[in-house]
Amino acid sequence: MANKHYPAQFKADAVALYRSRPGSTIAVVAGDLGVNRETLRSWVRADDQRRGGDVAWPAAAVKPEPGSVEAENAELRRRVRELEEERDILRKAARYFAGETRW
Repeated sequence: MANKHYPAQFKADAVALYRSRPGSTIAVVAGDLGVNRETLRSWVRADDQRRGGDVAWPAAAVKPEPGSVEAENAELRRRVRELEEERDILRKAARYFAGETRW
């Protein structure tokens, strides 16, 4: 099997996508991007080391009361940001792989 070389921006975007989906696994994100799960796992580990060890997962400073309009709006905004990030990463991946197939 040939080694693939991915651009640094693609690696950073893949790690960001994994971190933006706390309920997801490395295997699922890697499958979505078309990379080996161990490759993505090594990128995440390298990013952890670059950041200086354990990465603190972002948490909301103040959470609105569950069931309120504010809570629903906050959840919808978070989901929109997540989907926009996923879309951008998948667009970049598609451009990368389209360029790879040209002779």
